[in-house]
Amino acid sequence: MKPVLGITMGDAAGVGPEIIVKALQNKEVYETSRPIVFGDKKIMQRALRIVGAELRCRAIGAVEDGGNEYGIIDIVDLDNLPVDLPFAKVDGRAGKAAYEYIEKAVDYAMQEKVHAIVTAPLNKEALNKGGVHYPGHTEILGHLMGQKDFSMMLTSPKLRVIHVSTHIALNKVSEVVKKDRIEKVIDLAYDALRLMGIEKPRIAVAGLNPHCGEGGLFGTEDEREIVPAVKAAQAKDYDVTGPVPPDSVFHRAANLNEFDIVVVMYHDQGHIPIKVLGFDSGVNVTVGLPCIRTSVDHGTAFPVAGTGKASSESMMAALELGAKMASVKFADILVK
Repeated sequence: MKPVLGITMGDAAGVGPEIIVKALQNKEVYETSRPIVFGDKKIMQRALRIVGAELRCRAIGAVEDGGNEYGIIDIVDLDNLPVDLPFAKVDGRAGKAAYEYIEKAVDYAMQEKVHAIVTAPLNKEALNKGGVHYPGHTEILGHLMGQKDFSMMLTSPKLRVIHVSTHIALNKVSEVVKKDRIEKVIDLAYDALRLMGIEKPRIAVAGLNPHCGEGGLFGTEDEREIVPAVKAAQAKDYDVTGPVPPDSVFHRAANLNEFDIVVVMYHDQGHIPIKVLGFDSGVNVTVGLPCIRTSVDHGTAFPVAGTGKASSESMMAALELGAKMASVKFADILVK
Protein backbone atom coordinates (compact mmCIF):
# COMPACT_ATOMS: atom_id res chain seq x y z
CA MET A 1 0.00 0.00 0.00
CA LYS A 2 1.30 3.45 -0.91
CA PRO A 3 1.42 6.28 1.65
CA VAL A 4 -1.37 8.84 1.36
CA LEU A 5 -0.10 12.40 0.89
CA GLY A 6 -2.56 15.07 2.02
CA ILE A 7 -1.63 18.12 -0.09
CA THR A 8 -3.03 21.35 1.36
CA MET A 9 -3.76 24.01 -1.26
CA GLY A 10 -2.32 26.95 0.67
CA ASP A 11 -3.30 30.57 0.03
CA ALA A 12 -5.35 30.62 -3.18
CA ALA A 13 -4.22 34.16 -4.02
CA GLY A 14 -0.69 32.81 -4.39
CA VAL A 15 1.02 30.12 -6.45
CA GLY A 16 -0.04 27.10 -4.37
CA PRO A 17 -2.72 25.71 -6.70
CA GLU A 18 -0.50 26.18 -9.75
CA ILE A 19 2.56 24.41 -8.33
CA ILE A 20 0.39 21.54 -7.10
CA VAL A 21 -1.03 21.09 -10.61
CA LYS A 22 2.44 21.24 -12.16
CA ALA A 23 3.79 18.67 -9.69
CA LEU A 24 0.85 16.30 -10.24
CA GLN A 25 1.58 16.23 -13.96
CA ASN A 26 4.45 13.89 -13.02
CA LYS A 27 3.53 10.21 -13.05
CA GLU A 28 6.28 9.49 -10.54
CA VAL A 29 4.16 11.03 -7.77
CA TYR A 30 1.42 8.44 -8.33
CA GLU A 31 3.93 5.60 -8.51
CA THR A 32 5.20 6.21 -4.96
CA SER A 33 2.14 7.66 -3.19
CA ARG A 34 -1.60 8.41 -3.24
CA PRO A 35 -1.89 12.21 -3.51
CA ILE A 36 -5.08 13.82 -2.23
CA VAL A 37 -5.55 17.61 -2.37
CA PHE A 38 -7.35 19.39 0.47
CA GLY A 39 -8.70 22.56 -1.11
CA ASP A 40 -11.35 24.08 -3.34
CA LYS A 41 -12.17 22.29 -6.60
CA LYS A 42 -13.06 25.42 -8.59
CA ILE A 43 -9.79 27.12 -7.59
CA MET A 44 -7.85 24.02 -8.65
CA GLN A 45 -9.72 23.99 -11.97
CA ARG A 46 -8.71 27.62 -12.45
CA ALA A 47 -5.10 26.58 -11.86
CA LEU A 48 -5.44 23.82 -14.49
CA ARG A 49 -6.42 26.42 -17.08
CA ILE A 50 -3.61 28.79 -16.10
CA VAL A 51 -0.97 26.08 -16.28
CA GLY A 52 -2.48 24.47 -19.38
CA ALA A 53 -2.42 21.01 -17.81
CA GLU A 54 -4.33 18.15 -19.39
CA LEU A 55 -5.56 16.84 -16.06
CA ARG A 56 -9.00 16.62 -14.49
CA CYS A 57 -10.19 17.57 -11.00
CA ARG A 58 -12.53 15.24 -9.11
CA ALA A 59 -14.25 16.16 -5.85
CA ILE A 60 -14.32 13.35 -3.29
CA GLY A 61 -16.21 13.18 -0.02
CA ALA A 62 -13.44 11.47 1.94
CA VAL A 63 -9.82 10.40 1.56
CA GLU A 64 -10.93 6.78 1.22
CA ASP A 65 -12.80 7.67 -1.98
CA GLY A 66 -9.64 8.71 -3.81
CA GLY A 67 -8.74 6.57 -6.81
CA ASN A 68 -4.99 7.19 -7.21
CA GLU A 69 -5.37 7.48 -10.99
CA TYR A 70 -2.80 9.49 -12.91
CA GLY A 71 -4.48 12.30 -14.82
CA ILE A 72 -7.12 12.87 -12.14
CA ILE A 73 -6.54 15.19 -9.17
CA ASP A 74 -8.66 13.96 -6.28
CA ILE A 75 -9.77 16.84 -4.06
CA VAL A 76 -11.43 16.84 -0.66
CA ASP A 77 -13.42 19.90 -1.71
CA LEU A 78 -14.19 22.35 1.09
CA ASP A 79 -15.83 24.74 -1.41
CA ASN A 80 -14.93 27.74 0.76
CA LEU A 81 -13.75 30.38 -1.74
CA PRO A 82 -15.27 32.46 -4.57
CA VAL A 83 -14.17 31.46 -8.06
CA ASP A 84 -13.08 35.04 -8.79
CA LEU A 85 -10.79 35.40 -5.77
CA PRO A 86 -8.15 37.91 -6.93
CA PHE A 87 -4.52 36.93 -7.30
CA ALA A 88 -1.62 38.57 -5.50
CA LYS A 89 -3.67 40.34 -2.84
CA VAL A 90 -3.73 39.75 0.89
CA ASP A 91 -7.25 38.44 1.51
CA GLY A 92 -8.61 37.19 4.82
CA ARG A 93 -10.92 34.78 2.99
CA ALA A 94 -7.93 33.02 1.47
CA GLY A 95 -6.12 32.94 4.82
CA LYS A 96 -9.11 31.41 6.62
CA ALA A 97 -9.66 28.87 3.84
CA ALA A 98 -5.98 27.86 3.90
CA TYR A 99 -6.26 27.15 7.62
CA GLU A 100 -9.37 25.03 7.03
CA TYR A 101 -7.50 22.85 4.52
CA ILE A 102 -4.80 22.20 7.11
CA GLU A 103 -7.38 21.47 9.79
CA LYS A 104 -9.13 18.89 7.59
CA ALA A 105 -5.85 17.23 6.59
CA VAL A 106 -4.80 17.01 10.25
CA ASP A 107 -8.14 15.32 11.03
CA TYR A 108 -7.26 12.51 8.65
CA ALA A 109 -3.62 12.40 9.74
CA MET A 110 -4.61 11.85 13.37
CA GLN A 111 -6.66 8.84 12.18
CA GLU A 112 -3.61 7.61 10.23
CA LYS A 113 -5.59 7.84 6.99
CA VAL A 114 -3.13 10.50 5.76
CA HIS A 115 0.51 9.57 6.33
CA ALA A 116 2.18 12.82 5.29
CA ILE A 117 0.85 16.35 4.98
CA VAL A 118 2.48 18.30 2.14
CA THR A 119 1.71 21.99 2.33
CA ALA A 120 1.59 24.73 -0.29
CA PRO A 121 2.52 28.20 1.03
CA LEU A 122 0.50 30.40 3.37
CA ASN A 123 0.43 34.18 3.58
CA LYS A 124 0.83 35.03 7.25
CA GLU A 125 -0.90 38.41 6.94
CA ALA A 126 -3.90 36.85 5.19
CA LEU A 127 -4.02 34.13 7.83
CA ASN A 128 -4.29 36.72 10.59
CA LYS A 129 -6.81 38.80 8.64
CA GLY A 130 -8.90 35.64 8.41
CA GLY A 131 -8.95 35.39 12.20
CA VAL A 132 -6.28 32.69 12.49
CA HIS A 133 -3.54 34.03 14.74
CA TYR A 134 -0.52 31.81 14.21
CA PRO A 135 2.88 32.75 12.80
CA GLY A 136 2.91 29.86 10.33
CA HIS A 137 2.39 26.19 9.43
CA THR A 138 4.77 24.80 12.04
CA GLU A 139 2.90 26.33 14.97
CA ILE A 140 -0.54 25.53 13.50
CA LEU A 141 0.32 21.87 13.06
CA GLY A 142 1.90 21.59 16.49
CA HIS A 143 -1.22 23.06 18.10
CA LEU A 144 -3.74 21.00 16.10
CA MET A 145 -1.85 17.79 16.82
CA GLY A 146 -1.34 18.59 20.50
CA GLN A 147 2.45 18.59 20.28
CA LYS A 148 4.87 20.84 22.18
CA ASP A 149 8.23 19.33 21.21
CA PHE A 150 8.53 19.95 17.48
CA SER A 151 10.88 21.84 15.23
CA MET A 152 11.39 23.15 11.70
CA MET A 153 13.89 21.36 9.50
CA LEU A 154 14.98 22.66 6.10
CA THR A 155 16.57 20.36 3.56
CA SER A 156 18.27 20.98 0.24
CA PRO A 157 20.55 18.88 -1.98
CA LYS A 158 23.67 20.23 -0.19
CA LEU A 159 22.56 21.14 3.33
CA ARG A 160 20.07 20.33 6.08
CA VAL A 161 19.33 22.52 9.10
CA ILE A 162 16.99 22.20 12.09
CA HIS A 163 15.94 25.09 14.32
CA VAL A 164 16.01 25.56 18.08
CA SER A 165 13.87 28.70 17.65
CA THR A 166 11.99 30.02 14.62
CA HIS A 167 9.38 32.77 14.48
CA ILE A 168 10.44 34.95 17.38
CA ALA A 169 12.19 38.31 17.62
CA LEU A 170 15.97 38.18 17.58
CA ASN A 171 16.19 39.80 21.01
CA LYS A 172 14.18 36.87 22.46
CA VAL A 173 16.38 34.09 21.05
CA SER A 174 18.67 33.79 24.08
CA GLU A 175 15.58 33.10 26.22
CA VAL A 176 14.87 29.98 24.12
CA VAL A 177 18.43 28.73 23.64
CA LYS A 178 18.39 26.47 26.69
CA LYS A 179 20.02 23.11 27.31
CA ASP A 180 16.79 21.07 27.41
CA ARG A 181 15.42 22.59 24.20
CA ILE A 182 18.71 22.11 22.33
CA GLU A 183 18.96 18.51 23.49
CA LYS A 184 15.38 17.86 22.34
CA VAL A 185 16.08 19.34 18.89
CA ILE A 186 19.16 17.12 18.57
CA ASP A 187 16.89 14.13 19.32
CA LEU A 188 14.41 15.31 16.67
CA ALA A 189 17.22 15.71 14.13
CA TYR A 190 18.50 12.20 14.84
CA ASP A 191 15.04 10.62 14.47
CA ALA A 192 14.19 12.57 11.29
CA LEU A 193 17.44 11.64 9.56
CA ARG A 194 16.86 8.00 10.40
CA LEU A 195 13.49 8.27 8.60
CA MET A 196 15.40 9.69 5.64
CA GLY A 197 17.55 6.56 5.51
CA ILE A 198 20.68 7.85 7.31
CA GLU A 199 21.56 5.11 9.78
CA LYS A 200 24.16 7.01 11.84
CA PRO A 201 23.46 10.75 11.49
CA ARG A 202 26.38 13.16 11.85
CA ILE A 203 25.04 16.20 13.68
CA ALA A 204 26.72 19.59 14.10
CA VAL A 205 25.41 22.13 16.59
CA ALA A 206 26.01 25.76 15.62
CA GLY A 207 27.07 28.27 18.23
CA LEU A 208 24.87 31.25 19.02
CA ASN A 209 27.47 33.97 19.45
CA PRO A 210 30.44 34.99 17.27
CA HIS A 211 33.26 32.46 17.76
CA CYS A 212 30.92 30.53 20.10
CA GLY A 213 31.28 33.30 22.69
CA GLU A 214 35.11 33.33 22.73
CA GLY A 215 35.31 32.12 26.32
CA GLY A 216 32.55 34.46 27.47
CA LEU A 217 33.83 37.64 25.79
CA PHE A 218 30.93 37.68 23.32
CA GLY A 219 28.23 35.95 25.35
CA THR A 220 27.89 33.04 27.73
CA GLU A 221 25.06 30.99 26.15
CA ASP A 222 27.39 28.69 24.21
CA GLU A 223 29.27 27.46 27.28
CA ARG A 224 26.29 27.58 29.62
CA GLU A 225 23.57 25.97 27.46
CA ILE A 226 24.91 24.50 24.21
CA VAL A 227 27.93 22.61 25.54
CA PRO A 228 25.89 20.65 28.17
CA ALA A 229 23.27 19.78 25.52
CA VAL A 230 25.96 18.43 23.17
CA LYS A 231 27.51 16.38 25.97
CA ALA A 232 24.11 14.93 26.88
CA ALA A 233 23.54 13.89 23.25
CA GLN A 234 27.01 12.35 23.03
CA ALA A 235 26.19 10.31 26.13
CA LYS A 236 23.35 8.73 24.08
CA ASP A 237 25.99 7.60 21.56
CA TYR A 238 24.97 10.23 18.99
CA ASP A 239 27.64 11.49 16.61
CA VAL A 240 27.36 15.15 17.64
CA THR A 241 29.91 17.96 17.31
CA GLY A 242 29.61 21.42 18.80
CA PRO A 243 29.20 24.14 19.37
CA VAL A 244 30.77 24.93 15.99
CA PRO A 245 31.28 28.61 15.05
CA PRO A 246 28.41 29.73 12.79
CA ASP A 247 30.79 31.30 10.28
CA SER A 248 32.30 27.90 9.39
CA VAL A 249 29.76 25.19 10.21
CA PHE A 250 27.74 25.51 6.98
CA HIS A 251 30.87 25.29 4.84
CA ARG A 252 31.91 22.16 6.71
CA ALA A 253 28.46 20.60 6.22
CA ALA A 254 27.68 21.65 2.64
CA ASN A 255 31.09 21.76 1.00
CA LEU A 256 33.26 19.40 3.05
CA ASN A 257 30.47 16.88 3.81
CA GLU A 258 31.48 16.55 7.47
CA PHE A 259 27.90 16.67 8.81
CA ASP A 260 24.44 15.47 7.72
CA ILE A 261 22.63 18.30 9.49
CA VAL A 262 23.30 21.50 11.43
CA VAL A 263 21.27 22.39 14.53
CA VAL A 264 20.81 26.17 14.31
CA MET A 265 19.79 28.52 17.09
CA TYR A 266 17.44 30.92 15.28
CA HIS A 267 15.44 31.45 12.08
CA ASP A 268 17.83 33.35 9.82
CA GLN A 269 20.90 31.43 10.98
CA GLY A 270 19.42 28.42 9.17
CA HIS A 271 17.28 29.98 6.45
CA ILE A 272 19.98 32.13 4.87
CA PRO A 273 22.48 29.37 4.00
CA ILE A 274 19.71 27.01 2.83
CA LYS A 275 18.23 29.61 0.50
CA VAL A 276 21.62 30.65 -0.86
CA LEU A 277 22.46 27.02 -1.68
CA GLY A 278 19.10 25.81 -2.99
CA PHE A 279 16.27 28.35 -3.11
CA ASP A 280 14.10 26.45 -5.61
CA SER A 281 14.85 22.93 -4.39
CA GLY A 282 14.50 23.29 -0.62
CA VAL A 283 11.96 21.43 1.50
CA ASN A 284 10.57 22.47 4.87
CA VAL A 285 9.95 19.55 7.25
CA THR A 286 8.17 19.76 10.60
CA VAL A 287 9.66 17.10 12.87
CA GLY A 288 8.19 15.83 16.12
CA LEU A 289 4.61 15.39 14.84
CA PRO A 290 2.56 12.15 14.76
CA CYS A 291 2.65 12.26 10.95
CA ILE A 292 5.20 13.48 8.42
CA ARG A 293 4.89 17.08 7.25
CA THR A 294 6.83 18.49 4.32
CA SER A 295 6.40 21.76 2.48
CA VAL A 296 7.81 23.97 -0.21
CA ASP A 297 10.54 26.24 1.11
CA HIS A 298 9.14 29.44 -0.38
CA GLY A 299 6.23 31.79 0.07
CA THR A 300 3.10 32.59 -1.91
CA ALA A 301 5.12 34.36 -4.66
CA PHE A 302 2.46 36.98 -5.35
CA PRO A 303 4.45 38.61 -8.20
CA VAL A 304 3.98 35.51 -10.39
CA ALA A 305 0.65 34.21 -9.02
CA GLY A 306 -1.87 33.57 -11.77
CA THR A 307 0.76 33.57 -14.53
CA GLY A 308 1.64 29.86 -14.59
CA LYS A 309 5.34 30.76 -14.31
CA ALA A 310 5.97 29.53 -10.75
CA SER A 311 8.45 26.67 -10.42
CA SER A 312 7.14 23.41 -8.97
CA GLU A 313 10.65 22.09 -8.17
CA SER A 314 10.30 22.59 -4.41
CA MET A 315 6.79 21.07 -4.40
CA MET A 316 8.07 18.01 -6.26
CA ALA A 317 10.91 17.66 -3.75
CA ALA A 318 8.41 17.99 -0.86
CA LEU A 319 6.17 15.27 -2.33
CA GLU A 320 9.12 12.93 -2.88
CA LEU A 321 10.51 13.43 0.63
CA GLY A 322 7.06 13.16 2.22
CA ALA A 323 6.46 9.82 0.50
CA LYS A 324 9.91 8.52 1.44
CA MET A 325 9.67 9.45 5.12
CA ALA A 326 6.06 8.25 5.44
CA SER A 327 6.98 4.88 3.91
CA VAL A 328 9.53 4.38 6.70
CA LYS A 329 7.49 5.83 9.58
CA PHE A 330 4.32 3.90 8.69
CA ALA A 331 5.97 0.77 7.28
CA ASP A 332 3.95 -1.58 9.51
CA ILE A 333 0.64 -0.02 8.46
CA LEU A 334 1.46 0.25 4.76
CA VAL A 335 2.43 -3.42 4.31
CA LYS A 336 -1.06 -4.56 5.37
